[in-house]
Amino acid sequence: MSEQQASPASGPKVKKFMFVNRKAPYGTIYALESLEVVLITATFDQDVSLVFIDDGVYELLKGQETKAIGIKNHSKTYRALDGYDVEKLYVDRASLDQRGLTEKDLLVPVEVLDTEEMGQLMAEQDVILSF
Repeated sequence: MSEQQASPASGPKVKKFMFVNRKAPYGTIYALESLEVVLITATFDQDVSLVFIDDGVYELLKGQETKAIGIKNHSKTYRALDGYDVEKLYVDRASLDQRGLTEKDLLVPVEVLDTEEMGQLMAEQDVILSF
């Protein structure tokens, strides 16, 4: 049997997928596309984690108002992730600090990691996709 296949008794192989969000939530399609791919991956019972680095931390910022720019606000979808068993959300400490933000500024609970911890977490993944 190949590594991707599994015996009927053991079920399908679960892979660790990490989605790294580096872009601001609006102005490009990256943030919304990442969120859609995360939800799709989670429906296939894979081990999903999300990382927010650089301007990606703005995706989780409370109080986003998008009416003036004519774009639908998708930030509230992050609150629904636990319904898809997506509970591993990580934020880069330096990215928060550089933007004058704290965990209290974010919509959902996250684990804040320093650069070394983030590197260790990334090394444990099977698949990393950056948006």
